[in-house]
Parts: sequence; structure tokens; C-alpha cells
Amino acid sequence: MPHTLASLVNHTALKLTVLAGEGHLDVPVRWAHASELIDPVPYMEGGELLLITALKLDAEDAEATRRYVRRVAEAGVVGLGFAVGVNYEGVPQPLVEAAREQGLPLLGVPRRTPFIAISKAVSAAVAADQYRAVTAGFEAQRELTRAALSAEGPAELLARLAAHLDGWAALYDASGAVVAAAPDWAARRAARLGDDVGRLRERPAPASSVVSDTDGDDRVELQSLGTGRRARGVLAVGTAAPLGTAERYAMHSAVALLTLTTERSRALQDAEQRLGAAVLKMLLAGEPDHARAVAGRLYGGLLDAPFRMVVAEAVAGEEQASPAGTGGAGILDGLADAMDSAAARTGEAVLAVPDGCRLIVLVADGGAAADACAAYAAEADARAGARPRSRGRAGRAEAGHGEGVAVGLSAPTGPMAAANAYRQAEQALSVARRRGRALVEHEDVAAGSVLPLLADDAVRAFADGLLRALREHDARGRGDLVASLRAWLARHGQWDAAAADLGVHRHTLRYRMRRVEEILGRSLDDADVRMELWLALKATSGPQGE
Repeated sequence: MPHTLASLVNHTALKLTVLAGEGHLDVPVRWAHASELIDPVPYMEGGELLLITALKLDAEDAEATRRYVRRVAEAGVVGLGFAVGVNYEGVPQPLVEAAREQGLPLLGVPRRTPFIAISKAVSAAVAADQYRAVTAGFEAQRELTRAALSAEGPAELLARLAAHLDGWAALYDASGAVVAAAPDWAARRAARLGDDVGRLRERPAPASSVVSDTDGDDRVELQSLGTGRRARGVLAVGTAAPLGTAERYAMHSAVALLTLTTERSRALQDAEQRLGAAVLKMLLAGEPDHARAVAGRLYGGLLDAPFRMVVAEAVAGEEQASPAGTGGAGILDGLADAMDSAAARTGEAVLAVPDGCRLIVLVADGGAAADACAAYAAEADARAGARPRSRGRAGRAEAGHGEGVAVGLSAPTGPMAAANAYRQAEQALSVARRRGRALVEHEDVAAGSVLPLLADDAVRAFADGLLRALREHDARGRGDLVASLRAWLARHGQWDAAAADLGVHRHTLRYRMRRVEEILGRSLDDADVRMELWLALKATSGPQGE
């Protein structure tokens, strides 16, 4: 409990009397300071009891006294102590009236009470308060440590922390999802802080922030967890008032304990990741039996049911040197965290292996991790859609100067066909990059048209070069060879139908096709030539070959 003016007045050895401001004695006193300066304000911090004898102040000048009292009150001085019988036999009435006008407590200090006695009393009270805070903090630390080591772990720790703070506490994982809260209703409150938590997670740990504009009546403080470049989680605490010394000790203890928990979990995850890499290598090498033996109980359940292969890459903006440079690690880490968190909440296994600038993941078909992957990709598409789009060198739509993700998802498969699933995911990834989409499933590639794949600068350059001689011929007004070739190919070489489409005689169309062969130096009887010409026409006729 902080020391107040009331506790000083009740101190029997000091024998202070209250002359003004009786209704404001419950204010805390941070320090007691004696000063005879006409303007002591530059040396005040606020919260002091200012002790004076009016050596330089004309305390009987009403106007000068009113200015003095008003200035110290505005500076945050919580009370005045006036020494009776030193420079004035009694307390000057102008000083009493000025203190009453400002609502500033004025205490009469008898001659036998030296100022040093008041300072010592305040100092002792401040030291005792700090000692109580430190003692309470250490007790909270011991209690929180026992909670962290209990079977409930972080959930019990949050419950104890919320009780110590007389508020609520919540824990977010690396993806920003709420994983535990105390009391139970706090989960709804914590869920509304997603944007603030996301901004804090983007800063290197350790970091903290206070949420000033919230939907509730509480004060929310966020603390990141972890010791590395990326936060492993976030602790949120909500209280009715700013944290005191003891409460802050408790919160810092919780941050330390949760950081140890997350870093220990991360070490286990790194070991699991190495095991997962070995399992994946065996699957892709066509050794499913060996993979099952190594997977054991950790990943064995994942291999017993249909799974999907995910291959993801970061997609950087135009200003970056490569489509998937080292700067893409962050967004791939975010994708891995989202899938890991979703899988942890449902108890399903997920095998994630970083592979250079790629992330390879095995997820249960129809499971929470697969859904989290789709949701993460949808958010990436939404972010890309909100930025100006531009055409990259490879012909795909890139998200301006920002960073996105491209994900390829295989069809459901089993351990025997893992290598084929990997090829499917790579093919889908290639299509995703070309189309500027965040996620493409292999079923979409097989069910869709090949024409969107022609939206590539290299393909367009080939098509323009192949058809250039025919277009130059048409530009000189010597016949419509390009349109005739398109109509003839569209009608599968049927002369009468193609001629009818063009509104010319079939002999005219035959002559034009001979001219096409002469100009190109290639035979239209060759199926490969017809295919290349048809694709060239489609590639140069519209944005996606339409």
C-alpha cells in the first residue's frame, strides 16, 4: 500500500496538523523535499510533499502566495508542509486561503518536528512499500513456477497470473491464435486483439506494447515471448489500472517462464523436424516401409491415412533480386506456424521440412492443417489484390513491391505414391507462380485449360517470332493469311467449313495455306507444326490466349 498524506498525518511522532485540503489526504506521496526557492517547480517530478519555511516567499502577500501555490499544484506537488514558528509565528492566512482555492493539502509542521524527520518517515515508507512489492513479486514467481511445472502447464500459469493481477491473461502461439486464457471469458476479449498481436509479432523479440484504443474498459499490455529473430508467442494481460511494482514482477516472471517453455518446445520441434526430413527423404526415394519405421508414433498416424503434399515458395516483389530470395523465410515461417498451430489444436500430425527456399509439408487430407494452409493462401491473395498489380518478367502477376506466397497442393495419396505426389505439388506450384495465385491444387491443373499456361513472356516471344512473317505479309495487303490459318486449324483442316467461316471459296483457302507453307518453310501435314501454330495463335490473341 503506497504511503499517503493521511498516513503522515496519523504518524504520532510527527504531530502534523491539517490546515487545508482535508479531502485530498489519500493521495500517494512519492517523496518529501524541502526547498526555499521562489520557483521550485524545475526541480520537482510530481508526487512530492514540499516542505517550506517561507524564507524567501512573502507569505502575507496574497497575490504572490496565490501564484506560488497555483504553480506548485500544477507541477504535481501533492501537499505543502509549513514550518510554524520559524519565519512566521503562525501560518499566514493568505497561504491557507491559496491552498484551499487549489484544493492542495496544507500541513502545519510544529517547530519541534524537523523536516528531516518527515523525509525519513516518507523514505522508510517508500522502502517498506518497495520491499513488500519485491517480496510479493518473488512469491508470485514461486507460485507461477509451480504452475508452469504442473500438468496443466501454461493454462495453470495464466490462471495464477490473472489472480495476481486481478485481471485477465491470454497466451497466443506463433501464428497469433489464442491457445489459452484465464478466466475463460478472456478468450473472447483476447481474440479481438489479433491486429495488435500481429504487429507485435513482426518486431524482433523481446518487445512489448500497450493497447490504448481497445473495445473494453481495461488496459491491455502485450509482451512477446522468445529470444530469437521471431516471436514464439505473445502474452497479453488486461487490468483495470496500470501495473504496480509487484504486478510487473509477476508479469515479467510469467514472460520468462513462458519463454523458457516455448524455447524448449522449439528445441523439440527442431529435433522432430530433423526426423521428419529423414522420413520425407525415404518416402521420396520410394522406401515407404523404412519411412514408417522411422516415423514411429510421431508421424506414423499421418502415413496411415490419405495425406497431401504441400510445396510452397515465397514470391517477392519486383524490387527484389529473385522471386524467392532469403527474404521469403518470414512468410514461409508464417505458413508453417499456421499449419502447426491448427494441427496442434486438433491433435493431428503434420510433417514440415524447410528445403532451401521452399517449404515441404505433409498434411492429413481434409484435416485442420490443410484448411489452415488454404486460409493462409486466401489471406495472401487478398493482400495481393489490395496492392497495385504488375507483370513480372516470367509473365505472372506479382504483388507490387510486397511479398507473397505460392503454394502447390497434391491430390490425396499414400506412402507408396509420395514421389508422385511431390511431382504433382511441384506442378501445381509452377502453375500458381505463373498465374499469380497463392494456392493451386493439382486437381485444378488437370481440370483446367492449358491456355493460361501460355501467359509467359518466353512463350509470347516464340509465338511472335513464328507468326511474324505471316503478319508482315498481311500488313503489306497481300492476303489475310493469319485469319485463314486460324480458321483452318479451328476447323481441323476441313476446307469447306473453314472457307465458309471466312466467306471465301475453298480453292482460295487452299492457295492461302500453300502460301503459309511457303513463307514459313514448314509443312501443315506435320501434326507438330499444326500444334505449334495453333498454340502460337492462342498465345498472341489475348491475355490468356482467348
